[in-house]
Amino acid sequence: MKKYEDLLAITASYAKENKLKSWWVTLSTLFLLVANLFLLTLHLHWMLKLPLSILCGLLIVRMFVIYHDYLHHAILTENSCAKILFTIFGYYVLCPKIVWRRSHNYHHDHNSKLFKSGIGSYPMFTVTRFNELNVKQQRQYLFIRHPFVIFNGFIFSFLIGMCIHPLIVSFSKNKEAILALVFYFTLHVLIFINFGWMTSVFFTVIPHFISGGMGAYLFYAQHNFPTATYKSDEQWGYIDAAMESSSFMKTNRLMHWFTGNIGYHHIHHINARIPFYRLPEVMRGIPMLQQPKTTSLHWREIRRCLTLKLWDEKTKSLVPLNR
Repeated sequence: MKKYEDLLAITASYAKENKLKSWWVTLSTLFLLVANLFLLTLHLHWMLKLPLSILCGLLIVRMFVIYHDYLHHAILTENSCAKILFTIFGYYVLCPKIVWRRSHNYHHDHNSKLFKSGIGSYPMFTVTRFNELNVKQQRQYLFIRHPFVIFNGFIFSFLIGMCIHPLIVSFSKNKEAILALVFYFTLHVLIFINFGWMTSVFFTVIPHFISGGMGAYLFYAQHNFPTATYKSDEQWGYIDAAMESSSFMKTNRLMHWFTGNIGYHHIHHINARIPFYRLPEVMRGIPMLQQPKTTSLHWREIRRCLTLKLWDEKTKSLVPLNR
């Protein structure tokens, strides 16, 4: 759309980091995460460990968004210390840099394209295309978009999607995934051996279930919401897709903090080089960005988003399977 064509140039001035702030948000978040993980290894009652474990899951989400910004070259680029730190974190969350960068860049370049949005994101078929599939193919498509798969994102999106599957598809291009698997399982076997199964659950299972499920749902909902639009190659435009097919997730300040402002997703898709901590500033400063399509973490909105399965070419809208 013509009204959006200047947005990339308009936002360019915001695509500059404050290196001191970048290091502050990175190291302070990492400190909180490591401190909470350390507390989980102490002999505390499980009623104290449970909230600490949940907090760890939320801190992993924030740290992952910071990691995501680093891979977009929005913060701390060409810094050897940052490279080491984020490489290790990528192994910790089973998201090696080379795999994530390749699939996520594809997602940005093809966001909301019909039939091409499935690499690095959730596939989207039209009603017509879905009806042409055989039963096995339909089940595979619906399985990928099933709430069980989304909320078990650490298993399906990270363990399988970011490590095991890339190794099967191209072992030589994704060798880094082996290092991630070895690092992850070595760490958690050591926790199990030295601290027992209960600490292992609080240290490993709960935080990664929360962070993986929450991360996968955020990624899903920000492009699979009731007013999102999907288009063919011929009709598709990069900025149009950012504004018409990427949401602003309405939530409170605390949740914006834990999610690293990833809810300002329409702005992120316009210019991925803008550091996450500047996204609210961009929205305040550019009136054209202040009336985006929205979603939220309210349970009714979550339910609505999860029911959307196909693109209806007649109504130009996302629809449930049985519509």
